[in-house]
Amino acid sequence: MNQLKTTIFLALLTALLVFLGGAMGGKTGMVMALGLAGIMNFLAYWYSDKIVLAMYGAQEVGPAEAPVLYGIVQELAQRAGIPMPRVYIIPTESPNAFATGRSPKHAAVAATQGILRILNRDELMGVMAHELGHVIHRDTLIATIAATIAGAISMLANWLQWAVLFGMGRGDDEEGPGLAGGLIMAIIAPIAATLVQMAVSRSREFLADEAGAQLSGKPLALASALGKLQQAAHMMPMDANPATSHLFIVNPLSGSNVLALFSTHPPVEERIARLKAMAGR
Repeated sequence: MNQLKTTIFLALLTALLVFLGGAMGGKTGMVMALGLAGIMNFLAYWYSDKIVLAMYGAQEVGPAEAPVLYGIVQELAQRAGIPMPRVYIIPTESPNAFATGRSPKHAAVAATQGILRILNRDELMGVMAHELGHVIHRDTLIATIAATIAGAISMLANWLQWAVLFGMGRGDDEEGPGLAGGLIMAIIAPIAATLVQMAVSRSREFLADEAGAQLSGKPLALASALGKLQQAAHMMPMDANPATSHLFIVNPLSGSNVLALFSTHPPVEERIARLKAMAGR
């Protein structure tokens, strides 16, 4: 069901992008909108992992620098039958973790110093299994595509506002929005795109929880870890870029008052309940 939801959400984002392009320039605008999304997705596909790791000052480690973390990831990768991902540590005490990379062959997992301090080995294994679940399902690629299309929609909406104000926004078929319609569309489209992008992210988190519980064989340990991380996020929110918040296992910005509708993550309480149900509790 979550896979189906993701497909529908991505289709909605694409349709919204094409519709907005058509509003700006008719058929030509539609083609240009798709071209813009294609270019942005190409760049994100090849460089997004390097950008996000550099953004958080992540440092690659091996078995000598982080024997416990590296050993856990190595064991889980062998169980999953995927190549060993690169392992990074982020120099911050705010406990969290994320996975990145366009495919299992080009994957990386990152954990903060804080998460290594507050979780026991079983809990850390559950968290890393969750992250490898993202790798197996190629969630980082899906999330990147969703974020890129949403970004393209926001960019086009900004252009549309100026186009309408200056009397442009008509394409080769001489059809375009009026002043009021164009402005309304320019305001609503980015909001709708953001809501759909957040829905994609929430669906993939449920899938990764399920995969992590199965891979580690410790659904209750993952549930315990989520509870600790949620509490720590409120006490010590991470200085994270909102554009990358969907990557983390718990929302690094949850220390702030964010409407649940715009959250990149489903409620931790619901995630814990599902994991307990998997364990028969």
